[in-house]
Amino acid sequence: MIWLQYLLPQHWLSKLMFRFARIENTWLKNTFTRWFVKTYQVDLSEAQREKIEDYKTFNDFFTRRLKSGARVIAKCSIVCPVDGAVSQVGAINDAQIVQAKNHHYSVAQLLANNEKASEFSEGFFATIYLSPRDYHRIHMPYDGKLIAMDYIPGDLFSVNQKTVQSVDGLFARNERVVCYFETEFGICGFVLVGAIFVGSMQTVWQGQITPPYTKKVQHFDYQNQNIRLKKGEEMGRFNMGSTVIMLMPNKEDKLNLKAGAVVKMGQALI
Repeated sequence: MIWLQYLLPQHWLSKLMFRFARIENTWLKNTFTRWFVKTYQVDLSEAQREKIEDYKTFNDFFTRRLKSGARVIAKCSIVCPVDGAVSQVGAINDAQIVQAKNHHYSVAQLLANNEKASEFSEGFFATIYLSPRDYHRIHMPYDGKLIAMDYIPGDLFSVNQKTVQSVDGLFARNERVVCYFETEFGICGFVLVGAIFVGSMQTVWQGQITPPYTKKVQHFDYQNQNIRLKKGEEMGRFNMGSTVIMLMPNKEDKLNLKAGAVVKMGQALI
């Protein structure tokens, strides 16, 4: 029932989930985590801590670290930043990005920044959805120097396939964090999209960005801080699942991805 999402108190529910995911009561945490693992068929054999009892909170489990060697970082210029499924991928034509069949949104709407949007008006994009069962740390797809970040307030619709196919401009409506990197390909954009029950988004350089939720765009300038991250390094995480969107400035830098494909962090994309 997509219409119900328009009526729900999205931010209030997400705040509630943020608090619930940090409850340290052992029985409650273990019971809920066992249910979650069984329902979503989470593979804990890849995690550094395989036992549910070893996690302090549900969020501790959800943002679990993988064992060394569980993901191999390919020897190429661009790798997949997350585990997930490719929602859409392709060229950005006339500054429009494909969301789903018969649904598009503009780069300017996504970035809430006309100047930055011009960098990608004829570029390339990839949208990757992280399901509840996936590994939820986000890694660098390329070597890059962080130059800026914007927090853009918005709605918190679900980002599952059904909602994406129904809500116009979903990714440009939802709350999001946009990171800009100087790379060998030019300025690249990397977007973390919030969703209902995504109680928090954070990056390694800024820490927790949400909550609190605000009503104004927040701009962070890192030009003079020399923050450089290598391909495969952790850059952030979703405290609950969501979607990432990669923006490349040039159509020639096409990514080796197909819509519907299941992907793993570290696999070669170019």
